[in-house]
Amino acid sequence: MHPEQLSLPVTLWLFGGGTLAIALVGSRMTRLADRLADLTGLGEAVFGAVLLGAMTSLPGSIASITAAAAGRAELAVGNGVGGIAAQTAFLVLADLVYRRANLEHAAASVTNMINSALLVALLAVPLLAATGPAIAIWGVHPASPLILAMYAFGLRLAAATRDAPAWLPVRTTETREDRPDASAAPGPRPAWAWAGFLLSAAVIGVAGWLVGISGIALVRHTGLSETVVGSLITAVATSLPELVTTLAAVRQGALTLAVGGIIGGNTFDVLFLVFSDVAYRPGSIYHAIGPQPLFVIALTILLTAVLLLGLIRRERRGLANIGFESVAVLVFYLVGMLVLATW
Repeated sequence: MHPEQLSLPVTLWLFGGGTLAIALVGSRMTRLADRLADLTGLGEAVFGAVLLGAMTSLPGSIASITAAAAGRAELAVGNGVGGIAAQTAFLVLADLVYRRANLEHAAASVTNMINSALLVALLAVPLLAATGPAIAIWGVHPASPLILAMYAFGLRLAAATRDAPAWLPVRTTETREDRPDASAAPGPRPAWAWAGFLLSAAVIGVAGWLVGISGIALVRHTGLSETVVGSLITAVATSLPELVTTLAAVRQGALTLAVGGIIGGNTFDVLFLVFSDVAYRPGSIYHAIGPQPLFVIALTILLTAVLLLGLIRRERRGLANIGFESVAVLVFYLVGMLVLATW
């Protein structure tokens, strides 16, 4: 399938079909993830950050790799980092759905704060690589293995902190702790739960490839820049699992899983740049991008920092039961996307 030869109707069918599959299968993954978080003993924050975050990120990962392999550096980077920005904004919607209190207050978790700080650090590395000397070893920038090492260290740190935290958030009447629900109806057996979870991941992985192929074609049909298509169109489409799973987790009362799934998915999404750097053969992908992707990276660092402030401050009730961080994230995201679209 050559994206440059796809007609507009076929492109729209592929994009719509892939997006629909991502949205439908994503809700199923949340129920299975909540069950597996209890069965494995990992807890909602760690399971959401590692497995749920990684699996729901599959569509975006495959879409970025597809674009990078086709030589579309800005589409690959825009899709990856634009997805992080969109998913951070999704937490605002989840905050609005949870009416009892500010979501960041109720889902108090040291693990989620560590993952947020890790995300800021990971996003700083591509900025350093893109603005530093043009270095590449076999077409891969040294920043890519550095990102992998930092990600692995961050996961280990988060897991260790969960098992032996040096401090704990203050418990209030609105705090929802991450504990297995013994009163819940029995779910599927472990083997079936794992099988369903992995099958769902495979389906949305294929759907992500379809979105990636159609995204390349959309650049040609719409005349928009690769960064705009990646950040505003394919990023939102491939990020739908995070939106669906987050809203479903909030409705199920798995608040830590909801926030952890978004933040964990975001940290995993930085690895899109590593995969894209390997798939992009002309050289380092960090030096093949222009100012627009760098703008999106800087915007995403800002959104994550604001979210981290909200997780630390834990404002109980703000405007419409959402905290200052949700209002700020939404405003910054909308203004940033408006600037990008009119660039």
